Amino acid sequence: MKLKYMKAFDGDMSKLPKREVEGSVQFKEPEDMNKFALLVNVLSLVLTVACLVPVIILSGGLGSLYDSFESTLLHIVAALALCLLIMPIHECVHASFFKDEVRFYTYLKKGLMFVVGTEDMTKARFTAMSLMPTILFGFIPFVLFFFFPSQLWLGLTGAFNIGAGTGDFINVYNALTQMPKGALTYMSGHHSFWYVPKSNKEI
Repeated sequence: MKLKYMKAFDGDMSKLPKREVEGSVQFKEPEDMNKFALLVNVLSLVLTVACLVPVIILSGGLGSLYDSFESTLLHIVAALALCLLIMPIHECVHASFFKDEVRFYTYLKKGLMFVVGTEDMTKARFTAMSLMPTILFGFIPFVLFFFFPSQLWLGLTGAFNIGAGTGDFINVYNALTQMPKGALTYMSGHHSFWYVPKSNKEI
């Protein structure tokens, strides 16, 4: 992996690294980045709320959380602070699955950080690359909360990070439902493409 920090992104998608492969097919996904962001935000909110429900129930319900307001607020602040600290680490975990150069962008105007690399990936590696940050920072703390329900910050951190992984879930869904057997995928700009190499050789 060769991680290259590109500093602040200005929103101009034409500046993102691109690659063309003859016969490649673009994933069926929104062309407009703003429309995709809206879809992700709506689904993220729904998923986060769904994850928060069992967290609230195991914590004794809203009444109990309100009665211990100061403690609850402290857990919420701790979870939000952790989520902010995890954002760049989340992207670095994505980047660790790339063998060649991968570029790290910050788009703070939209509250985003993301990485882009144009190398080929198998469906399995692309899936692992997409899901690993959410597994580490979302599902693991969320599951741990069920064993330590007094640690509200664990449940909140897990719920928030699972919701934040919505875009990655969409990418995995696209890969699993659109890529045929033996196909490879790669990123170009803000879109993903797939193609079937003549040799069908996995990388």
